[in-house]
Amino acid sequence: MIYEELLLRERTDIEFDVVSNPEFLKEGAAIEDFLRPDRIVIGTDNVRTGELMKELYSPFLRNGHQVLIMNISSAELTKYAANSMLATRISFINEISRICDASGADIEQVRLGIGSDSRIGMPFLYAGIGYGGSCFPKDVQALIRTANELGVPTEILNSVEMVNIAQKGLLVEMVVNKYGKDLSGYTFAIWGLAFKPNTDDMREAPSLEIINGLVEKGAKINAHDPIAISVARELLGEHGITYYENNYSALEGVEALLLLTEWNNYRRPDFHRMLRVMKTPTIFDGRNQYDPKKMKQMGFEYYCIGRNGNNE
Repeated sequence: MIYEELLLRERTDIEFDVVSNPEFLKEGAAIEDFLRPDRIVIGTDNVRTGELMKELYSPFLRNGHQVLIMNISSAELTKYAANSMLATRISFINEISRICDASGADIEQVRLGIGSDSRIGMPFLYAGIGYGGSCFPKDVQALIRTANELGVPTEILNSVEMVNIAQKGLLVEMVVNKYGKDLSGYTFAIWGLAFKPNTDDMREAPSLEIINGLVEKGAKINAHDPIAISVARELLGEHGITYYENNYSALEGVEALLLLTEWNNYRRPDFHRMLRVMKTPTIFDGRNQYDPKKMKQMGFEYYCIGRNGNNE
């Protein structure tokens, strides 16, 4: 920020000040987050500038939202630290989910048990196939890089990133464990391509690694997503992949379904229709959308994250 300020001062005599004003907007809910922010962070060393920024934001402060004024470095670090903390929670619960599968515990019960603690809470404690998007991966990596440049070790952040990388490959491991390393002759349906619902963003999406991993092993893919198909075509191409506008059409004759994104229209599907059109009724659920016991009762072979003790 100091470098940019010096460049500007070389080019103008107009009085100005530089402010760091990080955003904390979630993809899919950015407008709501902007209109009703949890807090507003303003980084400035100038008291007058801080008051001007508070005045600018005054229409959004009528519900008592906090305005936090701090120095520029602290404001910038707040952004990276916030996203890294959320990423840490995701990697933590994903690591616990692996322990659950190894021990016979149920990650949903564990999540409720720890999330009910007021010091911990429920948000971002959902086991799955890892985080993606433009913010968490980038900000964790940026914080690690900055710390390294400052000579500060980042064992926790390094582990957060490594756990996330491993978690993205978990469903491929599960498929290989069931069908073998050579997947030639198998066709799998994919429900969900975007890294999260309500966006077509596929940056760092787990679907990329999962689909590429299956295709490299010889599998064919029938892919569906409510809005991310055009983006997927650009990133994944057409080799080994057929894209469908209807999620049930993608199930025709497949060996198994892999659910990768928790879109609302996947949460309560027509299971009887699925049983009719799938070659074999097998589901690998990367988002723990369904109840393992109910799925077994309906006739599905069901694999999920951290709950597979319920299939026994």
